[in-house]
Amino acid sequence: MMVELFDIEDGERIARAFEVRRAVFVREQGVPEEEEIDAHDRSDASACHALIALDGHPVAAGRFFVRPDGAVQIGRMAVLAAYRTRGYGRALLDALVDEAQRRGFPRAVLHAQTHARGFYERAGFCAHGAEFLDAGILHVEMERALGEHRHAE
Repeated sequence: MMVELFDIEDGERIARAFEVRRAVFVREQGVPEEEEIDAHDRSDASACHALIALDGHPVAAGRFFVRPDGAVQIGRMAVLAAYRTRGYGRALLDALVDEAQRRGFPRAVLHAQTHARGFYERAGFCAHGAEFLDAGILHVEMERALGEHRHAE
């Protein structure tokens, strides 16, 4: 499966990524759209977005942006319900991690919904800190050092 990486200048692919994110976060999980679409989607040139499309239809999306501490923050990872458990989320995550490594970032951080913690642990991320609410959903911060290839299966 092919993961397409792009930036905010690619309006067509951004719109297709938003389709997936709206379906998952806004309609399925009830996150207000004004919280879902943010400055990293509209004006952050450092952001790297990712999309998987099948037969021209978007099925999975995610992104990372550069944090002030020099790490990247991966987020907005979404796979349409009908396509979950088929490896699309892992392909998306691996592509974002690989791109962050290619660009020389030292670590990746993410705020995982607690039900997805095991998914991220299998990809080498470690949880730290207390669980917290974001958009009314329980999350935990996780991170992974980059430069190492620990793609646990």
